[in-house]
Amino acid sequence: MSTTVDQADGDTPSARDPAQPFRPPNMALATIGIALAMFMQVLDITIANVSLPTISGNLGASANQAVWVITSFAVSNAIALPLTGFLTRRFGERRLFIWATFAFAIASLLCGLARSMEMLVAARALQGFVAGPMYPVAQALMISIYPPAKRGQAIALLAMVTVVAPIAGPILGGWITDNYSWEWIFFINVPIGIFVSLVVARQLRGRPERLDKPRMDYVGLATLVVGVGALQILLDLGNDEDWFNSTRIVVLAIVAVIALAVFFIWELTDDDPIVDLRLFRHRNFATGTIALVLAYAAFFAVALIIPLWLQRNLGYTAIWAGLATAPIGVLPVLLTPFVGKYATRFDLRIVASLAFIAMAATSFARAGFNLDVDFERVAMVQLWMGLGVALFFMPVLTILLSDLEPHEIASGSGVATFFRTLGGSFAASLTTWAWNQRTVIHHAQLTEHIPASDPVMRHTVEALGQGDLQRGAMALDHMIAQQAAQIGFNEIFHLLGILFIGVIAFVWLAKPPFAAKMGGGAAAGGH
Repeated sequence: MSTTVDQADGDTPSARDPAQPFRPPNMALATIGIALAMFMQVLDITIANVSLPTISGNLGASANQAVWVITSFAVSNAIALPLTGFLTRRFGERRLFIWATFAFAIASLLCGLARSMEMLVAARALQGFVAGPMYPVAQALMISIYPPAKRGQAIALLAMVTVVAPIAGPILGGWITDNYSWEWIFFINVPIGIFVSLVVARQLRGRPERLDKPRMDYVGLATLVVGVGALQILLDLGNDEDWFNSTRIVVLAIVAVIALAVFFIWELTDDDPIVDLRLFRHRNFATGTIALVLAYAAFFAVALIIPLWLQRNLGYTAIWAGLATAPIGVLPVLLTPFVGKYATRFDLRIVASLAFIAMAATSFARAGFNLDVDFERVAMVQLWMGLGVALFFMPVLTILLSDLEPHEIASGSGVATFFRTLGGSFAASLTTWAWNQRTVIHHAQLTEHIPASDPVMRHTVEALGQGDLQRGAMALDHMIAQQAAQIGFNEIFHLLGILFIGVIAFVWLAKPPFAAKMGGGAAAGGH
């Protein structure tokens, strides 16, 4: 059983009229604080990626050990996300956000101070866990402090941060590592985190919070930690371990399936679950979450495979690959204010459909790329995909939150973000695996069409090697491998284009109206 108490956190209950919705003293400052925290948190998902070789060299670790800098963050973050609802009920959204942001700054400090790979991995795990509730609670806070007419703009702003920060991460991380040292990719979070904590604490003081004292669901917590942890590690290590040819992967898969099966059954039947899966009884939440997960998985696959392709197949450096992909963030930055302000005047299903059509069109355009494609064309396609991204997040997030009760918004956002994160993990693993598999298949098929005994072919191979037959054969094999990888790349983007088109069907299963519920008083606080 749980008990409930209403309070105006940081103020007395009689200090303000509970019938009036809460508004911070300075809306702009409150918005900047929340958005800056989100930018910092999302940025850290990718900022360390390009610095892994430097980090592993400085700490005397192998490349495989350095991967755990990414994996530990992802695992603990995935575990924390679905716990958002429980934590907000127990501590309140304002308090949870402030302490999570402050803890994120402390964890970042520990990351920068780490002098061994074990210390860094532990600090990153802590950083990932405290980062978990930040995004979903930020959504709930933004919805609660903005009037109904401007909530679309609030959601659009957070959506823009979600898009721009991962793009900026590798570029900023590479620049900091090259010009200073890898520790500063973590140290820069410390002053930002402290500043944000103080700003939000001041601006949201007196915001009503409806607090519960739910009992601890130990079975749900244990199965969540074990199941999600095993699944996330499996997805991160699968390609390196050759998937189910590895005993470790098989064991992780068995553990994940059993633990998650128990978790879902327990949470759906428990009276006071730690993760409220009953939220899927809401039609718009269910269909919106499915659309979000599928579309984000496809979007994440694009964001992953394009830089890899540019570096592996076209010979771009990490910085130039980042510059070629960066235009995807231009239109979201420019259009976000207009999307947030005017999109709600239209049927949001139409807006989301236009987004998916734009993203599908750019995917089909990439399916026609070849090894001679220039920087300008790659960047231009990225720019136009930004149009789809600008129209994607705000409508879909608004749809999935639209039929939740006020006290369910933080929990629902946490659950949706959790599944979105898992969708991205699946996309990362499956996309790279599929690309490698299709490359191998096409390499074999192309090789079959080369007549080894043909004198003309022998002469061509010798010419490639400048008279050295062995060197010429190696050069020819490299050319075949490049073409095979390009064919596999084109096939994947053709499939992604079809997936974007297919997501439109789920959006149209949602039912208007699409306005997030938020009343006054305690409801205005979200809980």
